[in-house]
Amino acid sequence: MFKYISVSTILFGLLIGSGVLAVDAKISIAETRPPQGGVFYYPLNAEPERLNPINSNDLVSRYVQEYVIEGLLTTNPETYALEPGLAEKWEEGKDGMSYTFYLRKGVKFHNGEEVTAEVVKWNFEARMNDAYKAFNIRPYLENIKDVEVVDKHTVKFNIKKKYFGNLDAIGSFSILGIVPKSVYGDPKDKKANKELVGTGPYVLEKYNKGSLIRLKRNPNWWGYKAELPAGLKGTFNFDNIQFRIVKEDNVRLEMLKKGNLDFSELTPEQYVKQTEGKPWGTKVLKKEVMNNSPKSYGFVAWNFKNPIFQDKNVRVALAHLMNRELMNEKFRFNKSILATGPWYVQSPYADKDVKPFNYNTQTAKDLLTKAGWKDTDKDGILDKLINGKKVSFVFSLMYANRDSEKYFTIYKEDLKKAGIIANLKVVEWNSFVKSLDEQKFDAVALGWGGGSVNNDPKQIWHTESSKAGGSNFISYSNKEVDKLIDEGRTVTDNDKRKPLWQKVYRLIAADAPYAFMFINKFENYAVTSRMGLPKDTFQYEVGLSHWWVK
Repeated sequence: MFKYISVSTILFGLLIGSGVLAVDAKISIAETRPPQGGVFYYPLNAEPERLNPINSNDLVSRYVQEYVIEGLLTTNPETYALEPGLAEKWEEGKDGMSYTFYLRKGVKFHNGEEVTAEVVKWNFEARMNDAYKAFNIRPYLENIKDVEVVDKHTVKFNIKKKYFGNLDAIGSFSILGIVPKSVYGDPKDKKANKELVGTGPYVLEKYNKGSLIRLKRNPNWWGYKAELPAGLKGTFNFDNIQFRIVKEDNVRLEMLKKGNLDFSELTPEQYVKQTEGKPWGTKVLKKEVMNNSPKSYGFVAWNFKNPIFQDKNVRVALAHLMNRELMNEKFRFNKSILATGPWYVQSPYADKDVKPFNYNTQTAKDLLTKAGWKDTDKDGILDKLINGKKVSFVFSLMYANRDSEKYFTIYKEDLKKAGIIANLKVVEWNSFVKSLDEQKFDAVALGWGGGSVNNDPKQIWHTESSKAGGSNFISYSNKEVDKLIDEGRTVTDNDKRKPLWQKVYRLIAADAPYAFMFINKFENYAVTSRMGLPKDTFQYEVGLSHWWVK
């Protein structure tokens, strides 16, 4: 449900399985426990923005958190059905205006404190407290009236407004991951940003800034004693998980070949051109899989607070000046789909009639002229009077992944031919995220994780989400889009909500708030031969948590 920003602007982080459809549904989740032990070496392509589960917003942080933090419910990777988590069962009120959760008894946080209904209540209230700055997840929790402690192990969420995602939001570890108040209770305590204390199968053992994060098995995890739901069977088999922070794509590839990593996503170029010969096919295996998971996409976003980008004609022109067809052929070997709108094109909620903006310099120039941009002083740069002041069409394009620079070099040259100067600016990830939170930038390039199958556009596209720290960091605003989002969120029937979301998709795509770039057709990844896999992918995720050391 909740969407994470991804450091890897074009290449993304592997969102634990985004693809199309083609896995053997007859193969079930493991009924017996795979071999236990060993270390899993897992790469991160950036330093996590913060580990604090209450208000972290980036995909890198999530990769670590999902082994440590738990929600009230879990999601089955084969069926996408909700299953028990910290709550062993739950009930929906007859009127649909409440959810009651029955917590597992005796479950403890890694610091020894017990998980109780009071703690769950505090976790909700913290997310709704402005002091914690959890603005990015507010849209998913705002329809909950309050949380009521029924008894020590029973908690009731009272609903003030029906919303199709209420249960998903309450149960999700990424939205309402349950953490101890004693660790995260002070919103001003910056130490909490480097703390990771939950109830999950792994405990944070070591964090060396800039190099590694090491997790060790939690021997007291409730899952070793209880009957696990189907989706958790066969999971969490390593004694240790060591995340190594490796920012460069080619360095990760070399570390894989040497056995210093056990897994890495592969760019299309790596999959096609750099994975032949030894040790490929023997010690290191490459995979190309498809599944039903929501897909990530990359984009260049325009800050609407900058007067240059406020005219729709300008934004559409900028989209026409991006030669994505060439980029896809040259760098992605046509393994990607050109993105057309605000979420992945394969989604049932995307309007399939919306076409990508094609590369067309003449159309772009005509639109720029229509918007009043001309080269009045013949210096090769377009200019315009804005608020009585002559402004040249010059902006900075900020990005965090140097490996994606080749895309923007092409874009920069095509912009220049049209009289627009783009200054490319590589920014370290934590500083990058800070600029987003403070909305201090001209244009940014990054990616959104896939989110939920049944997506909710409010987090990114509603006017209310444009406050500092929110996910609408470009300050996009369209009253008709807002109205449709507000209406669609109250429709609990997915099929009835579909035409509303498709219209939202059309409207946002036409506004061109982003230059939408690519969506991968496949998940390409590499794994060392010492890893055991139940299969190459499940229906809704690749399934790294089900892997083991042979």
